[in-house]
Order: sequence, then structure tokens, then C-alpha cells
Amino acid sequence: MSNSKKRIVVKVGTSTLTHETGKTNLRRVDSLCRVISDLMNMGHEVILVSSGAIGVGVGKLGLTEKPSTTRQKQALAAIGQASLMAIYEKFFKEYGYNTGQVLLTKFILEDELRYISAKNAFETMLGYGVIPIVNENDVISTYEIEFGDNDTLSAYVAKLVDADILVIMSDIDGFYNGNPNDPKTHLIPVITEITDDIKSCAGGEGTRRGTGGMRTKIGAAELVCPLGIDMIITNGSHPENLYKIINSEPVGTLFKGK
Repeated sequence: MSNSKKRIVVKVGTSTLTHETGKTNLRRVDSLCRVISDLMNMGHEVILVSSGAIGVGVGKLGLTEKPSTTRQKQALAAIGQASLMAIYEKFFKEYGYNTGQVLLTKFILEDELRYISAKNAFETMLGYGVIPIVNENDVISTYEIEFGDNDTLSAYVAKLVDADILVIMSDIDGFYNGNPNDPKTHLIPVITEITDDIKSCAGGEGTRRGTGGMRTKIGAAELVCPLGIDMIITNGSHPENLYKIINSEPVGTLFKGK
């Protein structure tokens, strides 16, 4: 992967953006925005797919855990999304960039006219040097039309914008051949084919603050890799890993696009 101009989709999860308390991890968000802005300064184009609206809403209201009902999730998404965008706007503005909010539902990207409209909107924003910030439109999503997690959403976005790279920032260093907490397991640096053995290593659900586990990341790789898009899982605790990725340095797990 050369250091020539790249179009990069970066997905960050709730566990990356918040502390265990549920409150926003401002230092992490600041670091993420600084690195993305620097990549833009280098001539790259970055689309940020950000989870966290419900998590920020939970923290804002002082709740102790994620809600369980759809109506609660929708309300907290609306409460949290406004605050989340305000935080991103503040930090990106400090580094000289404007942002644009894009809230998507699955049916939009499954309808040809809406798909083209969304694609044109992204292209126009990128042409203006704006950083699109994407999330699922949780307020109107229902089970039948939702992506369900932002790993899947980020893969759809990477396909939509013809990205070169999809970077999924997780709460672990990459894809392991078993439970990452087991000292006998090891990180797999490169995956060129998603076999049944790889799928069997994917494990279960995400953290108590997020919705995605490794299974959803495997699903995302299955969507983008056949299109020639590389996908990388890396630790969201270190946004500076994006520099290594751009410089083709080994970091996390690379799912090689075909």
C-alpha cells in the first residue's frame, strides 16, 4: 500500500470514544480528529463512520447501562447524536476542517436513486474538503431496515465511496485466532481468504457499550475485500496507527482486498 493519495473510511466504535463510565473520552477524540486532519493535510480523503450516539446519550443522562427497548435506543440516539456532532465539530474546527453529518438507513443504500444521491453527496463534500461523519439513523431505523452495527455500515460506505482502505478501530489490537484474553492465542497479521476456520475464531458480541464483535468485522471484510478494498482492524486506543497504515507498516490485522 503506497503513500499516494488514498480515500480512507475510518470506523470508530463506542468503546473507542467513551470511558468505562460512559462519558466521552475527550483525549481520544481529540487525538483521532488531529490525526485525521493531518491525513487530510497530506492530501488523503477521509470519511469517518462513528458509533457512539447512544453511548453519549447514556452518559449525558447519567444512565448506568445501554437501553434495551427500541424506543429508548431511538430517544438516546437523538439525544446523543447532537452532542457527538458538536464534539467532532469543535475538535475538527480547531484543526482547520469542516464536517458534514450523514445519517443513513439500509433502505437508502438498497434503492438505486437514493444510492446515487448519497454517493453524489459524499463526492461533493469530499470535493469541498469536508470530513463526512456517518452514523446509522437510529431514530427511524427498525429491525427490518437497520444495519445493526457500524462495522457493516462502514463496509457499505466504503463500497459507496469507492474507498481504497477501510480501517475499523476496535478495542483490541486486531484479529486473533481465539479469545484475545487467552495467552495461548496470537494475532493474525494478514488474512487473504476468509475461511471457515477464520470465521470460527470470530467469537461473539462486542462490549457492553458497543454493538459489534469480531463476527460483524468478518462480515464487513466479506463485503469490501471482493471489491479490492483492503480492510484493517487496529486498536482504537492508538489513532496514530493511521499513519502506519498509510505508510504500509504492519499494524493490526490486514484483510487483503482481491
